[in-house]
Amino acid sequence: MALTFDVTRRQDVVSDADRAAVLADPGFGNHFTDHMVTVTWTKGDGWHDAKVTPYGPISIDPSAAVLHYAQEIFEGMKAYRHADGSVWTFRPQQNAARFARSATRMALPVMQEADFIDALRALVTMDEAWVPPAGGGETSLYLRPFMFASEPFLGVRPANEVTFCVIASPAGAYFSGGVKPVSLWISTDFARAGDGGTGAAKCGGNYASSLAGQLEGAEHGCDQAVFLDSSSHTYIEELGGMNLFIVYKDGRLVTPELTGSILEGVTRDSILELSKDLGLQPEERRIPIQEWKDGAASGEIAEVFACGTAAVVTPVGELKWDGGSCDHRREGHDDKVALQIRSSLLDIQYGRVEDSRGWLTRLA
Repeated sequence: MALTFDVTRRQDVVSDADRAAVLADPGFGNHFTDHMVTVTWTKGDGWHDAKVTPYGPISIDPSAAVLHYAQEIFEGMKAYRHADGSVWTFRPQQNAARFARSATRMALPVMQEADFIDALRALVTMDEAWVPPAGGGETSLYLRPFMFASEPFLGVRPANEVTFCVIASPAGAYFSGGVKPVSLWISTDFARAGDGGTGAAKCGGNYASSLAGQLEGAEHGCDQAVFLDSSSHTYIEELGGMNLFIVYKDGRLVTPELTGSILEGVTRDSILELSKDLGLQPEERRIPIQEWKDGAASGEIAEVFACGTAAVVTPVGELKWDGGSCDHRREGHDDKVALQIRSSLLDIQYGRVEDSRGWLTRLA
């Protein structure tokens, strides 16, 4: 049975003037809307008690299972204002499916796609005023659904009580001064995930495990770290929170194949589809890190870029490793393919071109 959301409106909502000031310069993840969604699951009753309530702290028992055994997952997506004032999101069915896969991997209950999307709609409908206006650049309302084991219990087993929430944060352009190439450090001492692990699930532990590599990269003057497979440290996997693509001079667009330790990004999947329209040859396979080094040195590799919900598409400039480096920012290099793909995605998301694939879902 579909969930029905009870609504409790916040009495002291942010004033129009203060909200307008936030939307004029929202940053990313710095401000939050007036309301949130919560839904409870228990082993006996399933999903119930769906609510839209004022945004605020969550009361949690110190023995809640999530604090001790990390049983939690999340998603990230955006709501976009179109020129006619309507509000849409991009491929939420994909996020719902990944959320279900993540839940299964982390021994959490699965939420049905319709309930997942209705929860997004319930919050955006209530806080529509927080969706930035159309024509303001790459602004949006970032949506964060998440689920955690809230049962107070010290024991290693799947929790019998789980809490699902959705919060929202107005977001500005990821690159305030325009798209900038990132520098990457090849992490050989740390792995983001391993065979049989949780790499394909969107859970916080995967991001926590990437931070040491990211700090190592920062020590070497890099923006992010690129992680290799944990068994042989030979094949490219992904960044701490973004998938990777390599563009070859002959028109091939290659990305690491999904091995169970790589997160299946919604942006990644969308790029594989869109690339065919742009005359590229998409290919998913294992890519040795040596192939990247050699291809950059020979010029066979024309571009490299990363992709994800927040930044959409990000060109890669310099690649560094212990004892060497290569730079994709050669003279005359213009990241043509990366920027073309980026523009194509944004045009669909903001409703500037026809959504021929049915990727958009209206929320308000």
